[in-house]
Amino acid sequence: MASQEIEALAGALARLPGLGPRSARRAVLHLMKRREAALQPLLSALQTVSERLSTCSTCGNVDTSDPCAICRDPRRDERSLCVVEEVSDLWALDRSRLFPGKYHVLGGRLSALEGVRPENLHVESLIQRVAAGGIDEVVLAMNATLEGQTTAHYLAERLEKFPVRLTQLAHGLPVGGELDYLDEGTLAQALRARRPVA
Repeated sequence: MASQEIEALAGALARLPGLGPRSARRAVLHLMKRREAALQPLLSALQTVSERLSTCSTCGNVDTSDPCAICRDPRRDERSLCVVEEVSDLWALDRSRLFPGKYHVLGGRLSALEGVRPENLHVESLIQRVAAGGIDEVVLAMNATLEGQTTAHYLAERLEKFPVRLTQLAHGLPVGGELDYLDEGTLAQALRARRPVA
């Protein structure tokens, strides 16, 4: 039987995505056995991120600076903008290194069942970015779910008055799939085969 503090640590880790109670206990044991090599660097990294964590005021990405590293990168194509539901989707797409442009995070997707309406998302800031000019293409990279496609359709309607080319990821993505769980090959193919929004 572990102390209350160790059980509390295991409980906190178990609440993380992908970790259950058994995996969390194994992680705690690993950290305890390797205090200097694993626990101390983890504590230091958590403290640093906790102190410096911010949301990018331009795109909605999570980083330790505002604007984020992607928005500050001068090598990024300012004319291409990829719209995603969540930060995890941005990170998944950016890992592929195939999209040269910038991003916009909506902070969710439209859902009547969950009560998520357009005003609950970062739609107006997207419209303002496009209205400011300088963007030639907007890629609607929504998840291949009913809510994701509803969100894409809504955004297409809102953006149709602007002189931009609207595209979306190819439907080779599995229906019901989420970008964060797809392999880089599938993401690469979906980005290469994007097509205009009807």
